[in-house]
Amino acid sequence: MDNHIMSSNKFAAVVGLGVSAMLLVKGGELLDSADIGSRTWIKTGFGAPARAAVCVFAGASLLAIGWMYRLLFCPLELLRTPDDVGYIAEKGRSRAQAANEVRRRRKTGELPPVYPNGWYRVLDSHMLDRGEVKNVSALGEQVAVFRDQDGKSYVVDSYCPHLGANLAVGGRVVGNCIECPFHGWQFQGSDGKCVKIPYAEKVPEFAKVRRWPSCEVNGQILIWFHCDGKDPEWMVPEQQEITKGEWVYRGRTEHFINAHIEEIPENAADIAHLAHLHTPGFLSGVDLRYTNNKTWTFLQHDWKVQWQPESEPNKHCSQMLVKHALTVFGWHVPLLDVHVVARQVGPGVVFLLFNHNFLGRGVIMHCVTPVEPLLQCVSHTIFYQSNIPALVPKFILRVECIQFERDVMIWNNKKYISQPLLVKEDSAILKHRRWFSQFYSENSPRLQYQRDTLDF
Repeated sequence: MDNHIMSSNKFAAVVGLGVSAMLLVKGGELLDSADIGSRTWIKTGFGAPARAAVCVFAGASLLAIGWMYRLLFCPLELLRTPDDVGYIAEKGRSRAQAANEVRRRRKTGELPPVYPNGWYRVLDSHMLDRGEVKNVSALGEQVAVFRDQDGKSYVVDSYCPHLGANLAVGGRVVGNCIECPFHGWQFQGSDGKCVKIPYAEKVPEFAKVRRWPSCEVNGQILIWFHCDGKDPEWMVPEQQEITKGEWVYRGRTEHFINAHIEEIPENAADIAHLAHLHTPGFLSGVDLRYTNNKTWTFLQHDWKVQWQPESEPNKHCSQMLVKHALTVFGWHVPLLDVHVVARQVGPGVVFLLFNHNFLGRGVIMHCVTPVEPLLQCVSHTIFYQSNIPALVPKFILRVECIQFERDVMIWNNKKYISQPLLVKEDSAILKHRRWFSQFYSENSPRLQYQRDTLDF
């Protein structure tokens, strides 16, 4: 939950408690005094129980106002921890214990390379202020993401080449440089070169930290990875409605998934799973043991999907065309029909474009960033028409989150099968794997071993 929402929570709670305490203290003073005001309270029936009720009502009202404000105006923030979703904890065991046990015992299968070449999100733009630096785990590395005093963002390796201090832990931004907290060495964000060593007469030419190619577009900061160090081969397209401010930020979700990165976008081509896994209505929840409970069968989703790769010069892109309908007690509700174009750009970025005559237009940016070989950070960030009430995109994001978390339970517990047993109706899966293989190179890193000590 972001600072804005936390602030409104705290403000409402503090004001409510303050008013309650003030009334209680004042009430005590009135009871102890013999003035007219005290007699008035007593005569009119405002004794201790009544004053307590007034205090409770005042506090509850303020909290209700705060809740309504968050519901109507604040972005939706659902940030899940690695063990929050997708694991079944047996009686007497915590979710974290269940998650760690699954990670240790699960068969991984014959995996493709673990870090495909492409662009990956590291932060949303609003999460990084001017002069701020943050440490981010991505692609098995620690990177320092900072914004200089002119507002430009940069990404460099976190560890100082001098003696290994983490630049993002205690380091500070000086102009367009990041300063090491250990000895004060300063490195330019533009090229990683060291430009100042406070106690040295001369800065060696070879003194530099690795700079990651990065871009800031659509309210996100992304880095480019290529196993051979090649420059970016394509760029992430700009969504003009976001740049012009016509679509505004309405929230995000974040999940950590214990799976290979390719498993996640492959769902776009796995058309058959939609009817089985995602037909139960969103009211059925995310626990796959109960999603087919007859209590909620009156509400069901209907999906029609087509996946296809794009041709040159956009062979790194693919599209999934989705027609979604909702039925209530078997009756089709046309008002809630939604057509979505999901355009994937490289291995780690997907644009889910919504276009609805009544509900308006917007986009969910679905981003997958490998934290390590079998741990993916998946974020969904929604931008929507500014003239559409915030409740609409927040509802869309919440329903999308419920459906996505059903997939998470599958991914967290499945094995990757390199040569799956398929029927002809599954042909798009093999087509997707051939398309995705373009993001691997001869030197793409593969999983060498799995650490059993990395517990949640």
